[in-house]
Amino acid sequence: MSAAREAILREGAQAMGLSLSDAQSDTLLAYGELILKWNKVYNLTALRDPAQVLTHHLLDSLSVVPPLQRQCPAATRLLDVGSGAGLPGAVIAIMRPELSVTCVDAVAKKAAFLRQVSAELGLRNLNGMHTRVESMGGSYDVISSRAFASLADFFVGSRQLLASKGVWMAMKGKLPSEEIEALPADLASVFHVEQLQVPGLDAERCVVWARKSAA
Repeated sequence: MSAAREAILREGAQAMGLSLSDAQSDTLLAYGELILKWNKVYNLTALRDPAQVLTHHLLDSLSVVPPLQRQCPAATRLLDVGSGAGLPGAVIAIMRPELSVTCVDAVAKKAAFLRQVSAELGLRNLNGMHTRVESMGGSYDVISSRAFASLADFFVGSRQLLASKGVWMAMKGKLPSEEIEALPADLASVFHVEQLQVPGLDAERCVVWARKSAA
Protein backbone atom coordinates (compact mmCIF):
# COMPACT_ATOMS: atom_id res chain seq x y z
CA MET A 1 0.00 0.00 0.00
CA SER A 2 1.59 3.24 -1.06
CA ALA A 3 1.76 6.34 1.10
CA ALA A 4 0.50 8.33 -1.88
CA ARG A 5 -2.72 6.30 -2.12
CA GLU A 6 -3.25 6.64 1.62
CA ALA A 7 -2.84 10.41 1.37
CA ILE A 8 -5.33 10.62 -1.52
CA LEU A 9 -7.82 8.49 0.43
CA ARG A 10 -7.50 10.54 3.61
CA GLU A 11 -7.64 13.90 1.82
CA GLY A 12 -10.62 12.80 -0.24
CA ALA A 13 -12.46 11.54 2.81
CA GLN A 14 -11.67 14.78 4.66
CA ALA A 15 -13.12 16.80 1.79
CA MET A 16 -16.39 14.87 2.25
CA GLY A 17 -16.43 15.51 6.00
CA LEU A 18 -14.96 12.19 7.08
CA SER A 19 -11.95 11.91 9.34
CA LEU A 20 -10.53 8.41 8.88
CA SER A 21 -8.87 6.62 11.77
CA ASP A 22 -5.66 4.73 11.04
CA ALA A 23 -7.61 1.46 11.28
CA GLN A 24 -10.29 2.63 8.86
CA SER A 25 -7.73 3.92 6.37
CA ASP A 26 -5.71 0.69 6.53
CA THR A 27 -8.83 -1.47 6.15
CA LEU A 28 -10.18 0.52 3.21
CA LEU A 29 -6.84 0.30 1.39
CA ALA A 30 -6.58 -3.43 2.16
CA TYR A 31 -10.08 -3.89 0.75
CA GLY A 32 -9.02 -2.06 -2.42
CA GLU A 33 -6.01 -4.37 -2.70
CA LEU A 34 -8.30 -7.40 -2.40
CA ILE A 35 -10.48 -6.08 -5.22
CA LEU A 36 -7.40 -5.74 -7.44
CA LYS A 37 -6.10 -9.19 -6.43
CA TRP A 38 -9.37 -11.00 -7.09
CA ASN A 39 -9.91 -9.08 -10.32
CA LYS A 40 -6.96 -10.96 -11.79
CA VAL A 41 -8.98 -14.18 -11.61
CA TYR A 42 -12.61 -13.09 -11.30
CA ASN A 43 -14.26 -10.22 -13.12
CA LEU A 44 -15.46 -8.37 -10.02
CA THR A 45 -15.31 -4.90 -11.58
CA ALA A 46 -14.24 -3.42 -14.89
CA LEU A 47 -11.51 -1.35 -13.21
CA ARG A 48 -7.95 -2.67 -12.99
CA ASP A 49 -6.04 0.52 -12.18
CA PRO A 50 -5.30 1.10 -8.46
CA ALA A 51 -5.89 4.86 -8.80
CA GLN A 52 -9.31 4.29 -10.35
CA VAL A 53 -10.29 1.74 -7.70
CA LEU A 54 -9.42 4.40 -5.13
CA THR A 55 -11.53 7.17 -6.69
CA HIS A 56 -14.30 5.30 -8.54
CA HIS A 57 -14.91 2.68 -5.85
CA LEU A 58 -13.56 3.63 -2.41
CA LEU A 59 -14.13 7.39 -2.44
CA ASP A 60 -17.34 7.04 -4.45
CA SER A 61 -18.73 4.64 -1.84
CA LEU A 62 -17.44 6.77 1.05
CA SER A 63 -19.49 9.68 -0.29
CA VAL A 64 -22.72 8.14 1.01
CA VAL A 65 -21.44 7.60 4.55
CA PRO A 66 -22.13 11.17 5.81
CA PRO A 67 -25.66 11.24 4.26
CA LEU A 68 -26.36 7.81 5.74
CA GLN A 69 -25.27 9.01 9.17
CA ARG A 70 -27.53 12.06 8.91
CA GLN A 71 -30.59 10.22 7.63
CA CYS A 72 -30.26 6.97 9.60
CA PRO A 73 -28.11 7.43 12.72
CA ALA A 74 -29.98 4.70 14.61
CA ALA A 75 -30.08 2.09 11.82
CA THR A 76 -28.90 -1.39 12.81
CA ARG A 77 -29.41 -3.47 9.64
CA LEU A 78 -28.51 -2.53 6.05
CA LEU A 79 -28.99 -4.57 2.90
CA ASP A 80 -26.90 -3.70 -0.16
CA VAL A 81 -28.59 -5.03 -3.31
CA GLY A 82 -26.60 -6.02 -6.39
CA SER A 83 -23.52 -5.34 -4.34
CA GLY A 84 -20.98 -6.76 -6.77
CA ALA A 85 -17.57 -6.37 -5.14
CA GLY A 86 -19.24 -4.82 -2.07
CA LEU A 87 -19.85 -1.30 -3.25
CA PRO A 88 -20.97 0.54 -1.22
CA GLY A 89 -21.85 -2.17 1.34
CA ALA A 90 -18.34 -3.24 2.36
CA VAL A 91 -17.19 0.38 2.63
CA ILE A 92 -20.20 1.18 4.85
CA ALA A 93 -19.38 -1.88 7.00
CA ILE A 94 -15.83 -0.60 7.49
CA MET A 95 -17.04 2.88 8.45
CA ARG A 96 -20.06 1.83 10.55
CA PRO A 97 -18.99 -1.22 12.63
CA GLU A 98 -22.19 -1.04 14.69
CA LEU A 99 -24.24 -1.60 11.53
CA SER A 100 -24.95 -5.16 10.34
CA VAL A 101 -24.38 -5.08 6.57
CA THR A 102 -25.59 -7.81 4.22
CA CYS A 103 -24.41 -7.63 0.61
CA VAL A 104 -26.48 -9.67 -1.82
CA ASP A 105 -25.56 -10.52 -5.39
CA ALA A 106 -26.91 -13.02 -7.92
CA VAL A 107 -23.34 -13.93 -8.97
CA ALA A 108 -21.80 -16.59 -6.71
CA LYS A 109 -18.16 -15.52 -7.09
CA LYS A 110 -18.99 -11.97 -5.95
CA ALA A 111 -20.72 -13.22 -2.79
CA ALA A 112 -17.74 -15.53 -2.18
CA PHE A 113 -15.39 -12.57 -2.52
CA LEU A 114 -17.35 -10.63 0.10
CA ARG A 115 -17.21 -13.54 2.53
CA GLN A 116 -13.44 -13.59 2.00
CA VAL A 117 -13.28 -9.83 2.62
CA SER A 118 -15.25 -10.27 5.84
CA ALA A 119 -12.91 -13.04 7.06
CA GLU A 120 -9.62 -11.55 5.93
CA LEU A 121 -10.30 -8.02 7.19
CA GLY A 122 -12.06 -9.09 10.39
CA LEU A 123 -15.35 -7.43 9.47
CA ARG A 124 -17.76 -9.38 11.65
CA ASN A 125 -20.61 -7.04 10.63
CA LEU A 126 -20.25 -7.85 6.90
CA ASN A 127 -21.98 -10.79 5.24
CA GLY A 128 -22.06 -11.79 1.56
CA MET A 129 -25.09 -13.67 0.23
CA HIS A 130 -25.53 -15.40 -3.12
CA THR A 131 -29.22 -15.16 -3.99
CA ARG A 132 -31.76 -13.00 -5.74
CA VAL A 133 -33.19 -10.23 -3.61
CA GLU A 134 -36.75 -11.15 -4.64
CA SER A 135 -36.41 -14.51 -2.88
CA MET A 136 -35.07 -13.15 0.40
CA GLY A 137 -36.82 -12.69 3.73
CA GLY A 138 -36.04 -10.49 6.69
CA SER A 139 -36.35 -6.83 7.61
CA TYR A 140 -33.84 -4.02 7.04
CA ASP A 141 -33.69 -0.40 8.21
CA VAL A 142 -31.84 0.68 5.07
CA ILE A 143 -31.73 -0.94 1.64
CA SER A 144 -29.03 0.45 -0.63
CA SER A 145 -27.96 0.05 -4.24
CA ARG A 146 -25.33 1.58 -6.50
CA ALA A 147 -26.31 1.89 -10.16
CA PHE A 148 -28.12 -1.44 -9.74
CA ALA A 149 -31.38 -0.97 -11.68
CA SER A 150 -34.12 1.53 -12.30
CA LEU A 151 -35.62 2.96 -9.13
CA ALA A 152 -38.92 1.18 -9.78
CA ASP A 153 -37.23 -2.22 -10.27
CA PHE A 154 -35.06 -1.69 -7.20
CA PHE A 155 -38.03 -0.75 -5.02
CA VAL A 156 -40.31 -3.54 -6.32
CA GLY A 157 -37.64 -6.22 -5.91
CA SER A 158 -36.76 -5.32 -2.34
CA ARG A 159 -40.02 -3.89 -0.98
CA GLN A 160 -40.82 -6.97 1.12
CA LEU A 161 -37.51 -6.52 2.96
CA LEU A 162 -37.84 -2.86 3.95
CA ALA A 163 -38.86 -2.26 7.57
CA SER A 164 -42.04 -0.26 8.08
CA LYS A 165 -40.02 2.85 8.94
CA GLY A 166 -37.06 1.92 6.75
CA VAL A 167 -35.61 3.86 3.83
CA TRP A 168 -34.18 3.11 0.43
CA MET A 169 -30.82 4.68 -0.45
CA ALA A 170 -30.17 4.55 -4.19
CA MET A 171 -26.83 5.80 -5.50
CA LYS A 172 -27.18 7.26 -8.98
CA GLY A 173 -25.16 9.27 -11.47
CA LYS A 174 -27.20 12.06 -12.96
CA LEU A 175 -30.43 13.06 -11.24
CA PRO A 176 -32.90 10.35 -12.41
CA SER A 177 -35.83 12.73 -12.90
CA GLU A 178 -37.70 10.48 -15.34
CA GLU A 179 -37.35 7.45 -13.07
CA ILE A 180 -38.67 9.43 -10.10
CA GLU A 181 -41.61 10.78 -12.10
CA ALA A 182 -42.46 7.27 -13.35
CA LEU A 183 -42.69 5.74 -9.86
CA PRO A 184 -46.16 4.35 -9.09
CA ALA A 185 -47.79 6.36 -6.29
CA ASP A 186 -48.55 3.20 -4.31
CA LEU A 187 -44.96 1.93 -4.47
CA ALA A 188 -42.59 4.52 -3.03
CA SER A 189 -42.23 8.14 -2.10
CA VAL A 190 -38.96 9.96 -2.78
CA PHE A 191 -38.40 12.38 0.10
CA HIS A 192 -34.89 13.67 -0.63
CA VAL A 193 -32.32 13.76 -3.42
CA GLU A 194 -28.81 14.71 -2.37
CA GLN A 195 -26.04 15.71 -4.76
CA LEU A 196 -22.68 14.13 -3.97
CA GLN A 197 -19.24 15.55 -4.66
CA VAL A 198 -16.60 12.86 -4.99
CA PRO A 199 -12.99 14.15 -4.94
CA GLY A 200 -11.05 13.05 -8.00
CA LEU A 201 -14.17 11.89 -9.82
CA ASP A 202 -15.30 14.14 -12.66
CA ALA A 203 -18.85 12.81 -12.90
CA GLU A 204 -22.28 13.60 -11.51
CA ARG A 205 -23.35 11.64 -8.46
CA CYS A 206 -26.44 11.74 -6.27
CA VAL A 207 -28.28 9.63 -3.74
CA VAL A 208 -32.04 9.18 -3.87
CA TRP A 209 -33.84 8.62 -0.56
CA ALA A 210 -37.28 7.03 -0.54
CA ARG A 211 -39.84 5.36 1.73
CA LYS A 212 -42.67 2.96 1.12
CA SER A 213 -45.85 4.74 0.14
CA ALA A 214 -48.40 4.94 2.94
CA ALA A 215 -50.90 3.10 0.74
